[in-house]
Amino acid sequence: MGAVVSRSALAVPVLAVGVFGIITTEMGVVGVLPRLAERLGVGASGAGWLVGAFALTVAVTGPLTTLLASRLPRKAVLAAALALFAVSNAVYALTDSFPVMLAFRVLPALAHPVFFALALTAAVRLAAPGKGARAATTVFAGVSAGFAFGVPLTSYLADHLGLAAAFWTAAAVNVLACVGILLFFPRMDDVERPSYAGQLGILRSARLWLSVAGATLVFAAMFSGYGFFAEYLENVTGVDASLTGPALMAFGVVMTVGSVGFGRLLERNLTRTVTVYPVLYVGLYVLLYAIGSHPAAMAGGVLLWGAVHSGGLAVAQGWLAQDATAAPEFGNSLFISFSNLGITAGTALAGATVSAAGPGDLPLTGAALALAAGVVILARRRLGPAASSGSQDRHDSRTTAAA
Repeated sequence: MGAVVSRSALAVPVLAVGVFGIITTEMGVVGVLPRLAERLGVGASGAGWLVGAFALTVAVTGPLTTLLASRLPRKAVLAAALALFAVSNAVYALTDSFPVMLAFRVLPALAHPVFFALALTAAVRLAAPGKGARAATTVFAGVSAGFAFGVPLTSYLADHLGLAAAFWTAAAVNVLACVGILLFFPRMDDVERPSYAGQLGILRSARLWLSVAGATLVFAAMFSGYGFFAEYLENVTGVDASLTGPALMAFGVVMTVGSVGFGRLLERNLTRTVTVYPVLYVGLYVLLYAIGSHPAAMAGGVLLWGAVHSGGLAVAQGWLAQDATAAPEFGNSLFISFSNLGITAGTALAGATVSAAGPGDLPLTGAALALAAGVVILARRRLGPAASSGSQDRHDSRTTAAA
């Protein structure tokens, strides 16, 4: 019995390793795009599609692919997703064809939201009572580690050993996680297979859509600043370009540690933590605006930024999940899709700010988005606690009749 418990205890860390491998695959190409463009014989804008097509596929197809996979065995789906990421990295290492590489960016992007949705739900189910938020943040730590170590490692290996070595390493990480899933992840045969209609039924909830809007705006606020991290440090703070990489790594390390702290805060009081989070980001952006031109102060500001940023994933997911208890995996897929839309919207608004007013005003855009997120979260709170699926259906019926 002890051996069984020990094996199951490794399931959540293995999921975090899988997330690390997926984020390294997704974002690792960012640091090697010039090399890829040269090898594939395309321009910078063409190579950019290797990033954009991945994100767009995740955002557009996430709920549908997760819905279709929801009635399949969880363990098989998780392992197959990681195997597809491993194969895709092998293709990146071997191909000189841009169409082939683009196709193998789209294919794993189809599996990306499925893996995340199932991994988050499984982590909560496998956790001890009252420890679900901490288990979810353990999975999210794989995201932070991917940004902190996976992306820089890809660039380092590409610079010193070549592109093939970088992609073979990413493939090995995904294979390792796939083997870990096969060895340590339980079959979860006792988990009920939800009907498609039952899962789609949560879309009738006004509470859910306010939670979706709040999560989307939280991500827009987070990535309006993070997406232009190097731009701000180099052109406002005056940091040498060679130091932005170490700054990003320090940011990611603090994120990895900070996510654990936010997990414990969410366990204690989800509503209070989620409500305070946009306020923290408004205060952070005001601080960054004030100290942006002072390098010494910004050294500490970057660490504080990473600490606040670390909570966004778990905060937004936990907030949305409370209104998707009848279909948690489908709810997580909505979180993944709309968080990607939030990233897109936030970076677009930040880009417009840079073009119109310069990078110095980036924190003001982020503060405005964080403030909007806070307003939507308060509007959701006014509707009261999350209803059960039955009471929610009755509530929505009354709302429809009144309309």
